[in-house]
Amino acid sequence: MSVTAVIGSQWGDEGKGKVVDFLAERMDYVARFNGGNNAGHTVINEFGTFKIHLVPSGIFAKNTVGLIGGGVVIDPQVLIEEIEMLNKAGIGVDGRLWVSPRSHLIMPYHKILDGLYEEAKGAGATGTTRRGIGPVFADKVSYNGIRWSDFAREDILTARLKMQIELKNKIINALGGRSLKFEEVFTTYRGYYEKVKPYIRELFSLVQDGLKENKNFLLEQAMGTFLDTDWGTYPFVTASTTIPSAASAGLGIPPKYITNVIGVTKAYTTRVGAGPLPTEIKDTKSEVYKKFGEVAATTGRVRRVGWLDLEIVKTAVQLSGVTKLCLTKLDVLSGLDEIQVCMGYKLNGVDMRYADVDSYGLDEVELVYRKAKGWKEDISKARSFDELPAQAKDYVKMIEESAGAPVKWIGVGPEREATIRRK
Repeated sequence: MSVTAVIGSQWGDEGKGKVVDFLAERMDYVARFNGGNNAGHTVINEFGTFKIHLVPSGIFAKNTVGLIGGGVVIDPQVLIEEIEMLNKAGIGVDGRLWVSPRSHLIMPYHKILDGLYEEAKGAGATGTTRRGIGPVFADKVSYNGIRWSDFAREDILTARLKMQIELKNKIINALGGRSLKFEEVFTTYRGYYEKVKPYIRELFSLVQDGLKENKNFLLEQAMGTFLDTDWGTYPFVTASTTIPSAASAGLGIPPKYITNVIGVTKAYTTRVGAGPLPTEIKDTKSEVYKKFGEVAATTGRVRRVGWLDLEIVKTAVQLSGVTKLCLTKLDVLSGLDEIQVCMGYKLNGVDMRYADVDSYGLDEVELVYRKAKGWKEDISKARSFDELPAQAKDYVKMIEESAGAPVKWIGVGPEREATIRRK
């Protein structure tokens, strides 16, 4: 039996979907335990190209069962669309995808409020995806949430939903929005429930029995380490805990069983939305900016880009007990004469760790850069470490030496097979 957690060691968008997809073949269960459909994982395999937001990325392995834990907040329309997309593509998720009845639902008022709050903040907006994630988590901890389990009792659902719509309409109106009608929301969400009902199942016994039977679990984190509510760049963070320990509350996996933690690290750094990005490249006309440029799978927003920041990768390794690293998008660096890597921070001449400064202090630190030699070769066809240019090998070794964890996998392209496995 093994329980492996896959986490992002930066600000998300590290390529976790691809990593989960190629690791899932040996797994009995693959599970989401945090976040919501604000996370977007792109998977490219023999079935095609898929952008997944709620269903675990390992669902393509035919003998693997997918689990969506109670720690995940769900937009039912998005979940239904993903299930239909996967079934249409021949993946066949019926009977091997289960959703916890403890999951909280993203309601229409959550998305409305998410947008109204951002607009009200003006220049101080935190750059949310406006998918209702923050408001639904706020409702969860303030006893105002609605879960799948509420739909089993229509009287309970009716009472709770009426109360929430009356309450939320007051806030929506105060912020200049339009009121919601109970009947419309109730009818729509009852329809969603009927479609999702065949997939709803209490996961506790399933998980516990699996642990006793020595099954293999793969836990898929949403977002990234530094979007964590407590350890991220607050307030420019997500609304859920993103480190592996969240699987205990979000799925029911005791911490002692999580023995493998894979930290997925992009060969450079990206971030979507507001918040500090110490190594950010702001010259949008530069060769490097254009080379690193990306579009977010979930929002379609252009990601901010920067050089690799090994201080945050090292912090993620220590914080989450990372045992192995998976380096992604190394191929993107091909063609650069010189690569800069941030090795640490200084503030007023004093060495600083990430944890020593707050989000605003990160904009004030002096970055300690190390220059690495680039390479010209196209490495997208490489399938062994020996096939990489010497400079690329040195770059990989520098990362694992600084981060304190071995690089066991190297991504040299978006496809599943474009992965080097180091012995």
